[in-house]
Amino acid sequence: MRAVVLREFGAARNLRFADFPDPRPEPGWTTVRLRATALNWHDVLVRQGRYHSPLPHVLGADGAGVRVDTGEEVVIVPSLWWGEDDSAPGADWQILGDHQPGTYAELVRVPVECVVPKPAGLSWPEAAALPLVGLTTYRALFTRGRLRAGESALVLGAGGGVATMAVGLAVGIGASVVLTSSSATKIARARSLGASGGVLYTEPDWAQAAKERSPGGRGFDLVLDSVGSWRESIQALRPGGRLVVLGASRAQEALIDVRRFYFGQYDLLGTTMGSPRDFAGLLALLESRQVAPPIIDRVFPLDQAEQAQQYLERGDGFGKIVLAQD
Repeated sequence: MRAVVLREFGAARNLRFADFPDPRPEPGWTTVRLRATALNWHDVLVRQGRYHSPLPHVLGADGAGVRVDTGEEVVIVPSLWWGEDDSAPGADWQILGDHQPGTYAELVRVPVECVVPKPAGLSWPEAAALPLVGLTTYRALFTRGRLRAGESALVLGAGGGVATMAVGLAVGIGASVVLTSSSATKIARARSLGASGGVLYTEPDWAQAAKERSPGGRGFDLVLDSVGSWRESIQALRPGGRLVVLGASRAQEALIDVRRFYFGQYDLLGTTMGSPRDFAGLLALLESRQVAPPIIDRVFPLDQAEQAQQYLERGDGFGKIVLAQD
């Protein structure tokens, strides 16, 4: 098969479109002929060597296509071997594309339990963009964050896939959402998706400015932090609010006022991509509520993965970036 092959960790220029061995049939696994593959920041970390993937390697966690054995149109659930405990993943858990060859390819092999029918009404790019960001955001908002109708949420970073998905899911259940961004244009686009407003995190005291946009100015019930700004995130919470942390794109360490934290009665909740039960919950929500499909920013051909990742790293987009195949 043809695939985007990484033979050396480093920059996006190390991605090469080349021949790669076809997946081998094995009991309990199935092979999917991919129609579209979505990019995630996780792919950049794999490319940089953060997960010590074997080389040569094929990146990619997200994809949608056709099962070779049955002809069924499917999406791939990239959370492998989570286990039976929904509170946290088991010792064998990994993300597709970490150590197993991923979806930047014509074919990918995954455990049978990691394919589900493609949701009706989604295009191939939208279906490919759903699994990782949808599963991660669903778990963050609902399984861990316990967000309910009538509550409010602040989401850090208006343009990323998590943020755009969070707006759709939260608004879909009847919650309100405010976002942060470095771009007024991205905030305006988020408002068109249903967000109630946003603030520029480049401005001083942005956390207080965000808090003032919460219902009654009391603070948010939940803050979704994928960047590592814990101190500011806590400042934007109401007393007893929940800080849900699912990334560290701008800071890997956080300094917080411990006394203020416990007097504020806050919850600090870590989360990652979720379990198969979380994904079932996501699909049920999509079927039962009016939730917008994943926002697609740009679609590149599979053989332009280098350019697609460079575009992702610039951070200029709004929504998901996808690699499409004929």
